[in-house]
Amino acid sequence: MQIRQPIRNIQDFLLSTYFADGLRITIGVLLPSLILAQFGMLKYGMTLSLGALCVSVVDSPGPMVHRRNAMLVTTALIFTFSILTGLTNRSHYFIGFLLAISSFVFSMFYIYGIRAASVGTAVLLIMVLSIDDIRPWQEVLLYAVMVLAGSLWYTGLSYFVYRLRPFRLVQQSLSDSILEVAEFLREKAKFYHHNNNYDKTYSDLLQLQVSVHEKQDAVRDLLFRTREIVRDSTPEGRFLLLVFVDMVDLFEQVMSTYYNYQQLHDQFDKAGILSDYEMAIKRISYALDDIAFGLKSGRTPVISKRLLIEIERLKIKINDLEKNNLNQEYNTLGIIALKNIEVNIENILARVKTIFSYFKMRNSKDIRQADVDTEKFITRQKFDFKLFTENLTYSSSTFRHSLRVTVVMLLGFVVSQLLKFSHSYWILLTILVISKPGFSLTKERNYQRLIGTTIGAFIGMGVVSYIHDKNTLFVILLICMIGCYSFQRKNYVVSVLFMTPYILILFDFLGMGSIALARERIYDTFIGSGIALLASYSLFPTWEYEKLKEAMLNILKANKAYYEQVTKLYFEKNYNRTEYKLARKEVYVSTANLASLFQRMFSEPKSKQLFIKEVHQFTALSHLLSSYVATLSLYNKEHEFIFESFDALKPIANNTNYLLDTAIENLEKGTSTIDNVPLIRLNDTSLAIKKGEDLIPEQFDLIQKVAYDIYKLSVKIKL
Repeated sequence: MQIRQPIRNIQDFLLSTYFADGLRITIGVLLPSLILAQFGMLKYGMTLSLGALCVSVVDSPGPMVHRRNAMLVTTALIFTFSILTGLTNRSHYFIGFLLAISSFVFSMFYIYGIRAASVGTAVLLIMVLSIDDIRPWQEVLLYAVMVLAGSLWYTGLSYFVYRLRPFRLVQQSLSDSILEVAEFLREKAKFYHHNNNYDKTYSDLLQLQVSVHEKQDAVRDLLFRTREIVRDSTPEGRFLLLVFVDMVDLFEQVMSTYYNYQQLHDQFDKAGILSDYEMAIKRISYALDDIAFGLKSGRTPVISKRLLIEIERLKIKINDLEKNNLNQEYNTLGIIALKNIEVNIENILARVKTIFSYFKMRNSKDIRQADVDTEKFITRQKFDFKLFTENLTYSSSTFRHSLRVTVVMLLGFVVSQLLKFSHSYWILLTILVISKPGFSLTKERNYQRLIGTTIGAFIGMGVVSYIHDKNTLFVILLICMIGCYSFQRKNYVVSVLFMTPYILILFDFLGMGSIALARERIYDTFIGSGIALLASYSLFPTWEYEKLKEAMLNILKANKAYYEQVTKLYFEKNYNRTEYKLARKEVYVSTANLASLFQRMFSEPKSKQLFIKEVHQFTALSHLLSSYVATLSLYNKEHEFIFESFDALKPIANNTNYLLDTAIENLEKGTSTIDNVPLIRLNDTSLAIKKGEDLIPEQFDLIQKVAYDIYKLSVKIKL
């Protein structure tokens, strides 16, 4: 078994978007202070760094036009609110009122998406950090101008880094998405492992599917909104688009392989062949790792000979097993299933080889253009005021979240003023970063913040107490800054663990470092965490079951649309590839949404986990349905089945659509009775098959049966 070398893991991280972000933010935040400190103006340098830090909050991966616009909007807002905060913070009543209004309005930005929400977070951040900084109005204006200069400096730096290598972010994001697919493959290989826990593997697969979707969606957004790529003006742009399109198709192939693994183990464990399947699939995943690394490093990966030998050995073993099965020791259907899996593995390998071949033409002008209508895959976010006003109702989860944030920020402000800590704004800061729209997300972020802060504070105290050399401390500060900003999207616990020593060392440089400071940070974090968590449970709470109905309807509608597109491959001559891919994308989106929602329900109180068993069944059946539909699609595209006519399959297809429509209606209306809907049986004589055995009719029948199970389940779930 191949073990991924630690050196490769380190290289992967150093070439990733996470590390690139960490390095860029560290340079953007640290450089102004370093430069101005040389001229004895550290105070101004710190204010510039503060402006850069606030703008960096919105500089998450995405199309440069979105990042640039978000940074410019943030720059204008933090300049305005640094003035407003500076002019009102003398009065507790004025600043309390401003904090409440701002907390509500900027928390409502969630309705416009994650990036818009981060704009709101950045503005609240500048308010929180300036709330205790009382100064004359002339200095307030100077402070605001310095914040403005710092934010413009960071915006310029970010744009310059992008223009220096415009394809870099796409390469890194595409590489990350391929690594997720490789991880999905490795998890799927566990089904062929002896004594495997199927439920755990299936649950882990669903979570990985969510990750794959998120990563692919991020790449899609980047690719289709990057002008250099959309215009097909460069070989690199066409190369990246080709690799992405083939990777999405490859993931569909991986999704389509779903069998009764328990039966396979019961039949073939003694033959020992299933371990060969496991190894073959893992070898393909390692090949994907090489592709991902080649994208980030600029190298041309070479397909492993061991992989090709492994697949060839697998083919020989299956043929030998079939030849030696003279006394029918093994079930014929089982052997057919093994052969089908092997064919699918070969098809996946063929696509992997194709992707490897693109690297040889990476810089060639002859590299072909990918056949994809990019415009149709772009989701436009409208920033109209009407959407804001429509959500000013208690039924809106964002409205409730905004009310909750307003109350807890005010409560945090009152507590911080009563305690009179020297850095009481840490309480507000903790509340700001922990408060999320849902209970489960707030709870998760809460634990991460507490663990990271506590461990980080002890590390920071050790560093400040025992290391006194300024140069050594500066190197540690630099490492902690890069670590903090590199892991803020990858692993929040690690990010906070780096953040706390970084803050303590920074205060030590300013002559304010002490054990008491670390203790105060822990106290403030626990107070802020406690307020945020209690509020998420008792104050205008938002529970995941409230979104279940919509998520379940979305996945049913997406699966039905996907099935309709696939059946067109069989019943209609006119086939629209773009419509098919759009339908497939919607299935991935809705599956990921339902799976992540279902997982979040487990961290909520038991009383809020409604229909947990039925929802688990529904999620599993929906996943099974999309897998079977993907298999049906691949039968048409990958195999040479020859039929005189597919018309005999139409009744089954129509009945499947009817079952899905009825299931949708049941969920919408809350129907409690099961109608006697018959399953359509295939008339063997009505379909003349020349080649391909019974795979396609059997697949249509399997899909119909899963749709029937979903239909029956839809009656039990009342939401």
